[in-house]
Amino acid sequence: MPSATLPPTDAPPPDPPTTRERIVYSGAELFRRQGYAGTGIKHIAAHADATLGSVYHFFPGGKDQLADEVLRTGGSFFLALYEAFAAAALDLPSAVRDFFAGAAETLQNTGYADACPIATVAGDIASTNPLLRETTAQVFESWLGALAEDAVEAGIPAERARPLALSVLALLEGAFLLSRSLRSVEPMFACGAAAVGLLEDAIAEART
Repeated sequence: MPSATLPPTDAPPPDPPTTRERIVYSGAELFRRQGYAGTGIKHIAAHADATLGSVYHFFPGGKDQLADEVLRTGGSFFLALYEAFAAAALDLPSAVRDFFAGAAETLQNTGYADACPIATVAGDIASTNPLLRETTAQVFESWLGALAEDAVEAGIPAERARPLALSVLALLEGAFLLSRSLRSVEPMFACGAAAVGLLEDAIAEART
């Protein structure tokens, strides 16, 4: 993943996170690692060094309301991360290759604990929680829209862009699952190569 830029030595120190920010961060961390069903409000409060009352103060709707914000915040973060890769890459296949490589690095650095926070929750609640299922769908749609738009800009016909975006995203999410289960980044690199191949073939075909 892209490394953070260090602030100038004379820059003021960043403000410490607020209680609300700590709660959202802890929710994201625990949902990603333990899943939605395996994480309780008490666990989140303890992880955030916050009281249970403060969690309900900021999120009176309880775990569902917190999860909704966590999903939307996480979705926006990962979309911005992809856009950073795309801006730095020479072309779309290179951006996708770099993104999969970054995901592999993150898995290794976290002992295969960190994966896609959206898919982890989606797998828990797809059939049981209509509110959060809709939230995960909206987040995935934002990612698909960005990737499909980049595919069109790369010269791929619009009617092929969304199916390709769906294939690339499915490869990424499947790679997260297999890599965590096998405790190996081999699936991530294999799926990344497959995703890049799909894009390269579509771009080459569009140019003929």
